[in-house]
Parts: sequence; structure tokens; C-alpha cells
Amino acid sequence: MMIRRWLALAVAVASAASAGVTAAYGDSAAPPPSSEQVRGEVAPGPSEADSAPEPSLRPRPLPASEGRQAPQPGAVPAQPVPGVPEFPPSWQFPETGQELPAEAKVFRGKAFDTCHAPSMGVLRNWRASDYRAVGVYFGGRGRACPNQPNLTPEYLTEGDRIGWNFLPIYVGSQSPCVIASNKQNVRITGDPVERGAAEGADAVDRAAALGMERGSALYLDMEAYDHRKADCAATTLAFVRAWNRAVTDSGYVPGFYSSASSGISHLESERRAGTTDLPAAIWFARWQQQPDLWGEPVLDRAAWAPDARIHQYAGNVTETHGGSTLTIDRNQVSAPVARIG
Repeated sequence: MMIRRWLALAVAVASAASAGVTAAYGDSAAPPPSSEQVRGEVAPGPSEADSAPEPSLRPRPLPASEGRQAPQPGAVPAQPVPGVPEFPPSWQFPETGQELPAEAKVFRGKAFDTCHAPSMGVLRNWRASDYRAVGVYFGGRGRACPNQPNLTPEYLTEGDRIGWNFLPIYVGSQSPCVIASNKQNVRITGDPVERGAAEGADAVDRAAALGMERGSALYLDMEAYDHRKADCAATTLAFVRAWNRAVTDSGYVPGFYSSASSGISHLESERRAGTTDLPAAIWFARWQQQPDLWGEPVLDRAAWAPDARIHQYAGNVTETHGGSTLTIDRNQVSAPVARIG
């Protein structure tokens, strides 16, 4: 049975690769953001208010979040999970430069992110949806929405209590060759190693102040950049590696968000070259109709596996659940999230 499943998966991946991808986040094929929207950071919907009504329907029970042990090379998930491939026992996972610590908390399922952390009323209402995790922009000088009135330790504690998982996003300094016009004023300056280390330490301090415990994943948001420019790519990589080291040394898990065709492609080439201090988890943006954690064409199928990937597969979409409306990005997750104290 395992061999049949593996062969079926191999055929499916080959078919997907040959068919190609029709929309890419940050690419010309992707739908352009509106004047009020920024790549990776979506303007909040009109119903994001603390006065949102309580849901009229009793939400279905939320599954308990699972902890994990750090995966070993060749490890296989104990139970089949939708969207997560069953690797054969002989499959060897290549080094990613960073392993998940034993205390990392892994979430598998659907997540959304939006520029402002939704109110607790909205989170309660959205328990009527299939989402069980939310991305929150908790720090960084490059955030499009620096004011986060809802994002407090009490907010995270209550959200965790009612069954939500959190994906912390840090939008720090951006690549010197960042493409987005609204990020030009937050490009990496000075020594990229010193800058990366300082911002990594800042990310840890901000996460700890919000009650995120050691073992929490912190995702560095690096918007699309032209990694084909050697000097720019080298500066960006030096910054990212220094940020990762600072986060890791403090007991947190470094993650990395970018468009599949720029930052993710860049780091995959570095992984293949044996570069160290790479992120432990990646969050790649490629907009298309269906999520696909393991068919991304720029990534080796076994890289950042089995629980270290997030696919942002749609953006700037509006959804209503429990009477509350938000404009969001959609994500499929098999990766570490925050541990809330």
C-alpha cells in the first residue's frame, strides 16, 4: 500500500510540474494589489471591529494543537495527514541548515493573514470557518500596519485558549533590490550582518514581550527582490543568516517568508550549495487556485520537510464567517507556530 501511494504521489507531482503554475505571488502573472493593499500585508476588512456579534451557530470543536519532536533524517509522520505526503521509509531528507527543536509546536491546516490582527470578536466568529491559524505582524520597521491595537499578550492568550494558532511575522529591513515601491525606504543599510543580528534580537524581544515562549516560530518577511543581482543577493543572504542566528541563539525557530520566484528560489539554491544558518521553516507565496505544499517547482520535494512549509496560495480575497468579513491571504500550513505562555 505504501509503495502504491508513493508511486501515485510521484506521478501527481510530475504532472503538476509539467503543467506549470499559472499565477505567481510577486510575478507579473499574479493579480496586482489595489492601492490600499501591499504584497503579503492585506488591508483589514470593514467588519474587523471589537463590536462584532457573537456567532449564532455553535462552532464545531477545535482540535488540540500537537507538539512534536524534532524530525530526524528519514523520519515518516506517524499518521497520514491531508496535504502532507507519506514518504517511504527509505526517503532521506536533505539538510536545510536548521532543524526544528523538540519543543516546536507544529500546526497542520488552513491559516489566513491580514494586515491588522483581527479583533477577538472576529476570531470568535471565524471559528465557524475552516481556518485554525492566523498570521500576525508583530514587529519590524517595514510593516505596512505598524499600529496593532489588538495584538497584546492577553489577546494571544485568549486566542490560544479558544483554539487559534498564531504565525508571527516580522517585516524588517528589506533587500537592497526589493521590487515593491513602498519598501524602498526600508532597504538594508550598513553592515548586513550587524543589521540582521540586531533585528533578530528585536524580533525575539518583541515576541517574548507578547508572551511567545521559546520554541515559537518567528517568520522574517522578505518581499520580492531581484536575487539575480549577485551583490544584492549576497547582502540579503548575509542579513537573513544573521537574523536566523540571533533568533536561534535565543531559543526561537527562524522562519522565512518570500515569493517563490525570488527569496524562496534564492534560499533553495543556497541550501543546495550547502550554506548554513538557513531558516528552519519557509513560507512561500505563489498564488493559484489550490494549495500545494509539496509541488512547488523551485523547491526540492524533500527540502524543508515534513513539517516546515507554508504555501500562501491566494491573496487579497474577501471572506465572511460568523457575520464578520475580512480581506485576507489564504495559506496551507504544515509548519511550526507560536507557543503561547
